[in-house]
Amino acid sequence: MSHALSTADWSLIQAFLMVAEEGSLSGAARKLGASQPTLGRQIKSLEQQLNAELFVRRARGFDLTDTGAALVGPAQAMREAMGQIALTVAGQSARIEGTVRITASVMTSQIHLPAIIADIREQEPDIAIELVPSDDSRNLLYREADIAVRMYRPTQLDLVTQHIGDIPLTICAAKSYLARKGKTVTRSNLHEHDFVGFDADTSIIEGLRGAEIEVTRDFFKVRCDENAAYWALIRAGCGVGFSQLDIALSDPLVEAIDVGFPIPKLPIWLTAHEAMRHTPRVRRVWDMLADGMKAVVQ
Repeated sequence: MSHALSTADWSLIQAFLMVAEEGSLSGAARKLGASQPTLGRQIKSLEQQLNAELFVRRARGFDLTDTGAALVGPAQAMREAMGQIALTVAGQSARIEGTVRITASVMTSQIHLPAIIADIREQEPDIAIELVPSDDSRNLLYREADIAVRMYRPTQLDLVTQHIGDIPLTICAAKSYLARKGKTVTRSNLHEHDFVGFDADTSIIEGLRGAEIEVTRDFFKVRCDENAAYWALIRAGCGVGFSQLDIALSDPLVEAIDVGFPIPKLPIWLTAHEAMRHTPRVRRVWDMLADGMKAVVQ
């Protein structure tokens, strides 16, 4: 059976793996963009090649046989290998044209990247840019993005990183909130103010504790993990919050506040898969991203 599996067409293995993971032909067909009859024929062909039954057909879908279950791991390894092959081939492309997909946080995508991307398009008109604003960590290993702008140093294997610098942060509040509250914000009266914090994200709590200010989640009377909405809440006067210093200073509705203790800075890292980093178009966009982001860091 091992010889038969080693010589089986990858499309058959891919069909098997998707049906195994989805549990039905319909689910697998949606994932692969293929028809159910085509997948059915591929499964039958693979079973004939292996001379083994891989699934038990039931009214509610497909269940793996013991043989099928034993093959899922090797099939997943083949998928990983095929992905690495695709990355390596793509990385050898010598063209300066093509598409580069960038992912970054929502705020970075809205505030910092548009001008940089405009510059890239002006200087390299044959490079198309896809921007994925997301506060989730995209997996570069599976080509969800070519380059990621991260606020931390990724540690996965097969990734290359470059520390661009650190963005200063500040405590800030809407001028409308400060006028309504009628008092300045100081280290000694923090608990007399309304604070806007994150919901599930604990980074603000950890940062305050680093400054020897003990707070819990309940300290924050308004909570939101989505950064663009978080900033909108501060601007609307919901309370005191945290922001990149340059964003706070450039907004006429907001006032940056010095409370007398240091605020940790936000590190900026560029990250790419090592197989793609040397592709001319990716390398060119990487260099221009690095130059553009250096204007906002210290």
